[in-house]
Amino acid sequence: MRGITFDWAGVVTGQPAQWLLSGFLTTVYVTVAGCVLASAVALVVVALRLAPGRVGRYAAGTFVEIFLNTPILVQMLFWYFAAYGLLPRTWRLFINADHPWAVLPVNVIVLAPEFLCAAWGLGLFTAVFLAQELRTGLNAVPKGQTEAAMAQGLSSWQTLRFVLLPQALVNAWQPLVGQYLNLMKLSSLATGIGLAELTSQVRKIESYNAHSLEAFAVGTAIYLALGVAMGRLLLLVGPKRPDRKRSAPPERAGALVVASSARGSDGI
Repeated sequence: MRGITFDWAGVVTGQPAQWLLSGFLTTVYVTVAGCVLASAVALVVVALRLAPGRVGRYAAGTFVEIFLNTPILVQMLFWYFAAYGLLPRTWRLFINADHPWAVLPVNVIVLAPEFLCAAWGLGLFTAVFLAQELRTGLNAVPKGQTEAAMAQGLSSWQTLRFVLLPQALVNAWQPLVGQYLNLMKLSSLATGIGLAELTSQVRKIESYNAHSLEAFAVGTAIYLALGVAMGRLLLLVGPKRPDRKRSAPPERAGALVVASSARGSDGI
């Protein structure tokens, strides 16, 4: 029986290397776009849930329930095969037209149905989990923080922006990082529907000059490296827990410090 030979050089050089690079950068682009959208939508959902009116809370709760209880694969198929076809014809013609300014390095087209649907679907799906983590972080903030901020003359919006939300991010940052990393991992599922993403290049590589085993090994190593780098970067730039050795009570001291900065920045 003939033994299996491995051709690592054939995977990491020449045309296969270009395919792997294209898939890797596609993952990065979709992840960045999805993270930005997810963060913005999550903040809107949290704000609606904290709003005094019932309409906002009901809308936010309905949004969370729909996206939380629908499988991600069903959502991606819906956005790509159903929702995109419902767009006005002029929009679809604009998206499918050639736009040199919309082409990223390694020939990744931003205004492509596959890219837009992948980033949009992953962004909305991840936003639900980010909103849940932020809500948990808000619940962990002592009530004294709100009382201290109100005593300093901050409005409800200023209290949320300058006091509650920063401390909620501190409380929930590690779970939030996990959700961002999960979005990155799901990008292969999303872009695999229509884009030539990293793992979908294996068949090309196998038919070119190498075994699929080497291609999967290299692809897996790239994903692991990206996940480790992304996780460390998010933890590095994320909010840090304050020093607990302060003499003032933590539930009031933190609010007073943030409230003072808020008053100064808003000219109160």
